[in-house]
Amino acid sequence: MPVAAARKPLNLLYGVDENPPVAVTVASALQHVSLISIFLLFPLLVCREAQLSADGTLDVLGMSMLVMGAGAILPALTRGPIGSGYLCPSIFTVAYLGPSLLALKTGGLSLVFGMTVFAGCVESALSRSLRHLRAFFPPEIAGLVVVLLGVTIGVIGIRYILGADPRTGASSRELAVAAVSLGTMVALNVWSGGLLRMFCALLGMIAGYAAAALLGVLTASDMHRIMEVPLVSVPSIGHLAWSFDPGLIGAFAVGAVAACLKTIGNVTTCQKMNDAGWVRPDLRSIGKGVLADGLGTVTAGLLGTVGINSSPSAVGLAGATGVTSRRVAYAIGAIFFALAFLPKVAGLLSIVPRPVMGAALVFSACFVLINGIQIITSRLLDARRTFVVGLGFLSGIAVDLLPGYFANVPAQFQPLVSSSLVVGMLAAVLLNFAFRLGVRRVESLTVALGPTDHVAIEQFMEKQGAAWGARRDVVERAKFNLAQSIEIIMEGCDPQGPLEIRASFDEFKLDVRVSYEGMPLALPDQRPTNEEIMESEDGHRRLAGFMLRRYADRVRASFQAGRSTILFHFDH
Repeated sequence: MPVAAARKPLNLLYGVDENPPVAVTVASALQHVSLISIFLLFPLLVCREAQLSADGTLDVLGMSMLVMGAGAILPALTRGPIGSGYLCPSIFTVAYLGPSLLALKTGGLSLVFGMTVFAGCVESALSRSLRHLRAFFPPEIAGLVVVLLGVTIGVIGIRYILGADPRTGASSRELAVAAVSLGTMVALNVWSGGLLRMFCALLGMIAGYAAAALLGVLTASDMHRIMEVPLVSVPSIGHLAWSFDPGLIGAFAVGAVAACLKTIGNVTTCQKMNDAGWVRPDLRSIGKGVLADGLGTVTAGLLGTVGINSSPSAVGLAGATGVTSRRVAYAIGAIFFALAFLPKVAGLLSIVPRPVMGAALVFSACFVLINGIQIITSRLLDARRTFVVGLGFLSGIAVDLLPGYFANVPAQFQPLVSSSLVVGMLAAVLLNFAFRLGVRRVESLTVALGPTDHVAIEQFMEKQGAAWGARRDVVERAKFNLAQSIEIIMEGCDPQGPLEIRASFDEFKLDVRVSYEGMPLALPDQRPTNEEIMESEDGHRRLAGFMLRRYADRVRASFQAGRSTILFHFDH
């Protein structure tokens, strides 16, 4: 597979195909487990909303650890149709939190589990058709989805900190616990380094636990309940049941699409991280990674918990430590499988004080929001795409700002307005489809003989790049090649008339053609020697042609009936 032929970057200690020593593997796995265990808060949140008993909550958390073990191993597989082959473990995700809470309110835990299986099947199906769907879910919509995920998790966190009931609100002691927990997380992340920064969220939760115990928010009876939990136990399956509601198809399908988009970004990051010569995403590896992610969610529903999705924080940790070996993924899975049978660990999570949980959610929301903004701004945006993002975002947050208005929507349409994520994403997809009408995939420009007007050429590519939503780096390379080639043709190829430029784009490539009446432009495969450059003008033109070839992914030149054509191809 492509990973095997990759050239390991210098900053990696152990690449994806390498086997680090056992001590390094175990230590790296423990770091990942410590980092991503915080996301067990999501199934815990669903259990609390379901008013599940303490024993039932422990069973769900035990099953959730089994799911996280599977979610670490499945993406790392290299043989067969499942697995991207990278260290890209999965976590419980906010993408399924809103739909799960809606299903809980509608039909209880059985409906949550049944619809989670459905969502996993949807994501698995999407993995087989990524190339065909890419145009309908461009990066600005993927970024908007991530931003709305951040809004969703942030709103839930603020409610947990300030109190779910606006009439009474949180007590001063609960606010103090939240301040200690969130303040510790932020301070360690901003002003520390190394392990302290790496585990700032976990240490912030520990500080929150301590503050809650000192201030009486965490009581002796809570701790006594943990002491009564056995050290080793097999999770019960008494809570398992499954049901299905067609009315929730929209909500969970949107969550599956959001999970798919997030997985695409994470696997792409893994590819870049592990290959010093990386040029473009490997869709085959990405498709297998999305399939592993979808099957992980199917497993979650079958074992009685909420949906999972690949973790950007785990991918970032792997890059920061320089250990990206897939062997670490297998160790992470083994550790979670063992923890599933140690209920005291799940018990500690089950008594997380509400303000500590809120602080962790707000802390995570900040990073999710920024990641979404960065994805949106990675593309050039014209007025059409600006409205897609802006109106989609405003439509989404309207659900949180005016819940009473959307409560009056007819029952058959309620699933479509169930959360800010659903409304915002549907609005953005529909607007994107509408605004695509009238956008030409091919544009032309005529350049008259005379001095090269670099400004006009750059404006042409900027305008079209924004209309197409092309990547900034690709447009910059195209601008350089276009301006430089026209200048060289004007000076050295004696064109007999105006130059014709045709630029065409789809989601996979940008092609720029320059045609003119005159001698062809030399585009050598090898750089001319210093002597050739210094001793003749032809040497300078050959050097320029060599640089033009290097800036494009592929170049093709032809000469027929006195007319020269140069095609610059840029992979996208």
